[in-house]
Amino acid sequence: MVLYSLLLFLSAGMAGALLAFPAARDVLSQAARALGTRRHARRAALALAAFVLLGALPLAVLLGSGSNDPAPDAGRAPVRRPVNRQVAQLLEGEHLTPPLPLPPLAFTTADVTLVRPMLGGASRDWGQLDDTFSQRLLRVFQVMREQHGYDMALLEGYRSPQRQDQLAAAGPHVTSARAYQSQHQFGQAADCAFVRDGKLVISERDPWAMRGYRLYGETAEAMGLTWGGRWTMMDFGHVEMRSSGN
Repeated sequence: MVLYSLLLFLSAGMAGALLAFPAARDVLSQAARALGTRRHARRAALALAAFVLLGALPLAVLLGSGSNDPAPDAGRAPVRRPVNRQVAQLLEGEHLTPPLPLPPLAFTTADVTLVRPMLGGASRDWGQLDDTFSQRLLRVFQVMREQHGYDMALLEGYRSPQRQDQLAAAGPHVTSARAYQSQHQFGQAADCAFVRDGKLVISERDPWAMRGYRLYGETAEAMGLTWGGRWTMMDFGHVEMRSSGN
């Protein structure tokens, strides 16, 4: 900044002296006569003065553009964007472990079979799920427990092609997707429900459960998953992840 101001001052001073003071022009004219005739000397002096003045402008722009602006963070605090803590932990590589499984009889009670009559043969093996998907789902479980007070359980994860066709044959009220038309076959989908007092709560008629499903959907979407509660045929307990290969 100081160098820029000094050069600009000197350039403007030289140009002003040549244009305003005849003596200065005469000195320049004498020098110019050594190079040419007197008729061209004064014209050369004036041209040189104009050149110096005009040349100072781009010089000022060139020097000013590199030194006049303050550093991006000078004089103000850096902008810090909020980062979702759960997503940050995923990126940092923290590996979550599945919760302890419920006893098999918990999935075959009268209340459960009324809503999910074919749940007895479902796989709840977290090891058969895509690792990226399972980690996101486990993070959803963690947020639901720690921030909203809901414990959750996996109803069904990986689903074989044969079981998918079996469920589709039961009718569209169960599923309309056949083998390999569901993310369950790729280990990238799961059906989940809540646990209250040691029992599964699936019913959508339960206000407590419905509040939980909405929070569950919002949390899953924040983790980059797709929530079945937004589908035309709503499936509140379903979440899935779609990769480029399927």
